[in-house]
Amino acid sequence: MTPELAALAAALLVQMATLALMAVVANRELGPRVTLSPRDPPLPPLSSRLGRNLRAVSNGFEGLVLFAPAVLLVHFTGQSTALTQIAAWVYVLARLLYLPAYVLGLVPWRSLLWAAGFFATLILILSALI
Repeated sequence: MTPELAALAAALLVQMATLALMAVVANRELGPRVTLSPRDPPLPPLSSRLGRNLRAVSNGFEGLVLFAPAVLLVHFTGQSTALTQIAAWVYVLARLLYLPAYVLGLVPWRSLLWAAGFFATLILILSALI
């Protein structure tokens, strides 16, 4: 497995952990009666902590939509270099640090970490084109 694919696997695990953490917070706040329901009626008001967890999960999926194809582009074009390997792991590290930064409302760190992941993904895409 290439380092970029290993980073993709790690990014998926980070996203799964983010989702699991959000589920724990949701179950504690809303209770299983709400979280196990079909959610046909609107959800009750959410705390800022749960709202941030939900948005972090959504943001993680949005990031993976770009990151996963970027890694596959590098892999299938054989363009793996030290730069692409570092970029892939920068993305993982940025996502790992993004969750606590977002949930704790750490300004401007949340935005800077998001930007680090975005530009790491951009580097992967541009490297596959060269």
